[in-house]
Amino acid sequence: LKRAEPRIRVGDISSKDGRLSFLLDDPTQVDAAREAILPLTTGAGLTGQRDWRIEVVDGSRFVLTQTQEGLNQAVTQAMDSATEVVRKRIDALGTREPTIIRQGDQRIVVQVPGLDDPKKLKDLLGQTAKLEFKLVDTNALPSDVAQGIAPPGSEIVPYANPETTGVAGIAVRRLGGIKGDSLTNAQQTFDGQTNEPVVSITFNQQGGAKFAKLTTENVNKPFAIILDGKVLSAPNINEPILGGSAQISGSFTVDSANQLAISLRSGALPVDLKVVEERTVGPDLGADSIRKGVIAMAIGAIAVMVLIAVSYGRFGLFANAALVINVLMILGVMAIANTTLTLPGIAGFVLTIGAAVDANVLINERIREERKRGRRVIAAVENGYREASRAIMDANITNVIAAVLLFLFGSGPVRGFAVVLMIGIVTSVFTAVTMTRLWVAGWLRKARPHDINI
Repeated sequence: LKRAEPRIRVGDISSKDGRLSFLLDDPTQVDAAREAILPLTTGAGLTGQRDWRIEVVDGSRFVLTQTQEGLNQAVTQAMDSATEVVRKRIDALGTREPTIIRQGDQRIVVQVPGLDDPKKLKDLLGQTAKLEFKLVDTNALPSDVAQGIAPPGSEIVPYANPETTGVAGIAVRRLGGIKGDSLTNAQQTFDGQTNEPVVSITFNQQGGAKFAKLTTENVNKPFAIILDGKVLSAPNINEPILGGSAQISGSFTVDSANQLAISLRSGALPVDLKVVEERTVGPDLGADSIRKGVIAMAIGAIAVMVLIAVSYGRFGLFANAALVINVLMILGVMAIANTTLTLPGIAGFVLTIGAAVDANVLINERIREERKRGRRVIAAVENGYREASRAIMDANITNVIAAVLLFLFGSGPVRGFAVVLMIGIVTSVFTAVTMTRLWVAGWLRKARPHDINI
């Protein structure tokens, strides 16, 4: 309304019971005010009904009431946004194959396999992560602040750690601050002087410009860093901060600073979340499925190894040895990355075994063709590996691209399948091409055979 032409002046703004009301200073501007407000009340849902109902009372008071359609749309949008923020936070925590789904209109179900510290996860999800930077009102009297009385235009905000500051709260100005929605990055680092854990943040271009303006215009004045309605610290602005970055301190541990960085990177939750139900399910529930999956994988691997050994003789034994090492390497990488092996992961495991065998088949068949053309043993092996490696690399690059797309656009079990697939592709190429070639070269150098049975 302030930007309307001519300007529409309002006063007595209040909100109560889901209604927003204000009074026009000039009752003759009722029609102009209605036209200015109407575009802001967008259609809700497929019916196109307004999300806010506009009423004029006593000729000059506007009352805006949210419709049921608008309320439903707001709840849906908030839950969708909260679900995405929860997913980002859990992914950044390094958990394995989480399942995150909405349940109804008010619940989000989170399933995380292999979780060692449920409290850490609950603390992370319970943090709204609403970050604000506000100027401290230096005109406020300490006695008034202690009684919860703030000067006009200011408010009292409690400290997150009053035992370390010696005071319960501080007066900050309501307007003129910066919100944390303009952050592009947040990382746990250490203070260069005190070596204490801190959180380093980076603003986007617009946020950096606002932060630079705020610090330039208020040198030698304190400003408060507020998280979820509590002051972490209120440092003094010693000089303008023009680099678009800042540092948050607040008696952090390394773990708490890292969790705050994750929350800030993921964005603030649009609504407060609380845990209403928590269950810990042991592995017995899916043990039968896991057992059958492992048995199927073992049977398939043994059958493939027997077929390869029968088909290619000594070269088949080299391929089988590479296959065993490939399996051990996949398990080793998953153990280092603390990855949980679930049923989709087992499926990816089986697929990588097939890819590794396929690479060895291509190499051995190419060597066989080179021998049929009359090439000597060493030349046949050399050409076989060189020519087959091209096809192997092309095929596996295609598989990696598919796995990356699955990881980027999938969720939960699909991402777990993609992770195992990507690990397996890399290790299978290494074992099938590099390791077997090394073994074959060593055997040829030692045995110097005139012919090979392949």
